[in-house]
Amino acid sequence: PALTGLGSPWWDPDARGAVFGITRGTTAAHLALATLEATAFQTRDVVDAMVAATGIPIRSLRVDGGAAGNDRLMQIQADQLGIDVERPVDRETTAVGAALLAGLAEGVWSSLDAVAATRAIDRRFVPNTELKVFADIAHAQWRAGLARVTKKVSPPHR
Repeated sequence: PALTGLGSPWWDPDARGAVFGITRGTTAAHLALATLEATAFQTRDVVDAMVAATGIPIRSLRVDGGAAGNDRLMQIQADQLGIDVERPVDRETTAVGAALLAGLAEGVWSSLDAVAATRAIDRRFVPNTELKVFADIAHAQWRAGLARVTKKVSPPHR
């Protein structure tokens, strides 16, 4: 699960990648799916840590950047988190955000609410509640794998 170490909430730069459970029947597609799942599992751990630290539930996840263009990843993420994942029309939101703040400062928009109203959703990924048990099992298996590639024996937020 860790190709370049693990960041938040694990903070283990020495963690290394590993693939568990492969057989002669494992295909490149299985490995690609495992990579997408690991990305979603790491995001789930960060979201879980945020909720545990603040006590504030997260009702949806807004995504951007290149990975947000992968429909399969976004659906896996929604299923893992159990919340909607919203992908904007314009996925390069860093530049858009800077432009919107500049416009707010110059009076193009009168309020943060007016700025927020400019955001357009390309697609909303809704979690498949029928897969919740399977999503939780897969995440638990990934966590067991983490214990084998990190120095930590339990997640820092539990």
